[in-house]
Amino acid sequence: MALHLVLSNGAKMPILGLGTWKSPPGKVTEAVKAAIDVGYRHIDCAHVYQNENEVGVAIQEKLKEQVVKREDLFIVSKLWSTYHEKNLVKGACQKTLSDLKLDYLDLYLIHWPTCFKPGNEFFPLDAKGSVIPGSTDFLDTWAAMEELVDEGLVKSIGISNFNHLQVEKLLNKPGLKHKPVVNQIECHPYLTQEKLVQYCQSKGIVVTAYSPLGSPDRPWAKPEDPSLLEDPRIKAIADKYKKSTAQVLIRFPIQRNLVVIPKSVTPERIAENFQVFDFELSLEDMTTLLSYNRNWRICALMSCTSHKNYPFHDEF
Repeated sequence: MALHLVLSNGAKMPILGLGTWKSPPGKVTEAVKAAIDVGYRHIDCAHVYQNENEVGVAIQEKLKEQVVKREDLFIVSKLWSTYHEKNLVKGACQKTLSDLKLDYLDLYLIHWPTCFKPGNEFFPLDAKGSVIPGSTDFLDTWAAMEELVDEGLVKSIGISNFNHLQVEKLLNKPGLKHKPVVNQIECHPYLTQEKLVQYCQSKGIVVTAYSPLGSPDRPWAKPEDPSLLEDPRIKAIADKYKKSTAQVLIRFPIQRNLVVIPKSVTPERIAENFQVFDFELSLEDMTTLLSYNRNWRICALMSCTSHKNYPFHDEF
């Protein structure tokens, strides 16, 4: 089983990474250190998670201890929606690099296709509670992303939460210099994304699956929401392989040739989530897991539904 996928620009991306969304600053340093110790080489970060400084402390410590070399790590971050203006992109990337204490990123993504009004608020809201959009087209943002590659600040660039029409628009951009190598999207058995995955893969774009365990710690969870980790049908599949439900949920995207980034701050779970290379789900079980799709989205960015680039009005 290959532990990497090769991106369209030839870079190798570890198929399993540690997610850091909602990892509290007080816990994320230890989480990243534990992850690197058990073999993770891919860490998924973002400026909007407000914990990149603490992630950077962990990376620095492991580099200093010579547990890993910088070139063994694959560090991802994301450009937040208030920095889409062309003249703000480089500064946003430099802030992330400074927080992470790195001189380059392996992959930098446009976090959402929606541009917000620049300023100090991550979600600038109007009186009605809707996000105030910015005026920059993501094609212009992309041109600034391409400059980061040319200047050596980032090795690869990609996108996140783009629907297939938005991906297509980007691929058809006149004068496109660097293709997006990754589209990072929410993906799990309740939101299998088969059409979008097929589209991206047909264009040579690797898909990263976020929230593979259903983000049970999301702040807006309601008691009546479905729970992947507690789904008895998935637990029954896991029992068959003598594995945990989480391990099956992580193995599932891997066998679809997706990169997957489960989040945890618990050292035991971080280790358990990495033990997914010693078993293989049968074709039948893969088909069964795909059949649980209900188009149930955890990250729907509800405050932005009126934004012209809101990605989830279209079917995929």
